[in-house]
Amino acid sequence: MRASSAEADSGGPSIPDKLYFRIGEVSRLSGVKPHVLRYWETEFPAIAPKKSGSGHRLYRRKDVELILEIKRLLYEERFTIEGARKYLSHRSRAKVSAKAPAKQESLFGADPDLVATIRAELREILDMLR
Repeated sequence: MRASSAEADSGGPSIPDKLYFRIGEVSRLSGVKPHVLRYWETEFPAIAPKKSGSGHRLYRRKDVELILEIKRLLYEERFTIEGARKYLSHRSRAKVSAKAPAKQESLFGADPDLVATIRAELREILDMLR
């Protein structure tokens, strides 16, 4: 199995290259006991392991990475659970807004005449197609 190069470079635990991890594996990788992981699931909605047919939790790679980040925030940075939740929520909103598509004003500038001209030309094209 290949380890994650990002984790290996940062000095953190290496995450094996697999699709799913059981709670015991996540516990060993993160150094956090299984009952703590189950508690974190209730406190951090982003941790959402799937359940197998027999009811076992199956964590994805992104869940494991998030757990490692939560552990860092709580144990190293000394965040409270509420503080860590707010920090992660703010960080995810910042990522979403950074990926948001450009608004029409930024594409055409704030010049309303240009937008009106483009609309008129599009209407002419539409009339030609009818």
